[in-house]
Amino acid sequence: MTSRVLIEPIVGRYMHLTLSGNTHRVYVEEAGTGVPLLCLHTAGADTRQYRALMNDPELLKQFRIIAFDLPWHGKSSPPEGWQHNTYRLSSHDYTEAILSVVEAMQLEQPIVMGCSIGGRIVLHLALEHPERFGAAIGLQSGAHVEPYYDLEWLHRSDVHGGEVSAGIVSGLIGPLSPAKHKWETLWHYMQGGPGVFKGDLFFYTADGDIRDRVRQIDTKKCPLWLLTGEYDYSCTPEDTAFLGHNIEGARWQIMKGMGHFPMSEDPEKFLTYLKPVLQEAARARSA
Repeated sequence: MTSRVLIEPIVGRYMHLTLSGNTHRVYVEEAGTGVPLLCLHTAGADTRQYRALMNDPELLKQFRIIAFDLPWHGKSSPPEGWQHNTYRLSSHDYTEAILSVVEAMQLEQPIVMGCSIGGRIVLHLALEHPERFGAAIGLQSGAHVEPYYDLEWLHRSDVHGGEVSAGIVSGLIGPLSPAKHKWETLWHYMQGGPGVFKGDLFFYTADGDIRDRVRQIDTKKCPLWLLTGEYDYSCTPEDTAFLGHNIEGARWQIMKGMGHFPMSEDPEKFLTYLKPVLQEAARARSA
């Protein structure tokens, strides 16, 4: 007698994109049908963070959930000649990658949702390209963060960069998160490419600073929701409150017991916060 094999509904493919003049082979996953929901991973990680959403039967009946690995991340390799360059993510390159995926997949008014650096770029997209998105959801969204650790430890020849990356973010996971999800989240960080997490933090700590422009976001053009874990000390509840008070029409909520990686550190609890927001965003998108 053969045992029953569970095959997940997630389908992965590669697309070839030209970004900043370089050819990239970008890995994309998707599952479900309906309203397109484009998910953006955190710094130094990849699409695996959204595995729970892509396996939720209720969501898959209404949403086409899409996630892609940024160039240099996960299954998206660096471009040819990468060994001669230092990876450093800029606002321009980040935006270009997202819009290129949207165009290549012919996504009409997708809901865009990102966490951490993804939550930051969501603010840029809502401000600079509101016509391209039906709604935006920022997870752990802050307008700026000052570096609170020595970034040089993230790429040195005498330490294991992946283990250092996981060590740095381990404290950002909520203390109530189930151990199996906590350690899977950290495993993703341990597998990051050399210098990639550090390169992402250039956007997060310097180039992506949007404090002086958030008031210009028009939520009538691109409705905006913000969800932040109460234990996050990278994007704090106070950082999200700043956005909520300064972006007219933005709706925001602090998620009890959660940290910086809600979709992967405690997906069951996170979905109880996310599902009502997704319903609101879907209605706003079709209005």
